[in-house]
Amino acid sequence: MRVFSLIFGVLAALGLLLGLLPLFGWLNWIFVLPPAILGLIFGALSRDRSATTLNAVVIGIALVRLMLGGGLL
Repeated sequence: MRVFSLIFGVLAALGLLLGLLPLFGWLNWIFVLPPAILGLIFGALSRDRSATTLNAVVIGIALVRLMLGGGLL
């Protein structure tokens, strides 16, 4: 479970880099939040702090970016 959580977290973090660019905030809804939430669930099941923390940080940054962009941009 730890490996799946880390894979989802890294993929979500890579998607987050694109989602931080102006006019690409909508990518956070598709390519960042779903894999990061899955990674958070897998990390909680495996009781691994690093994987859970990675996914929680990615989710937090994505949500802040969505709030600043009004949910879409």
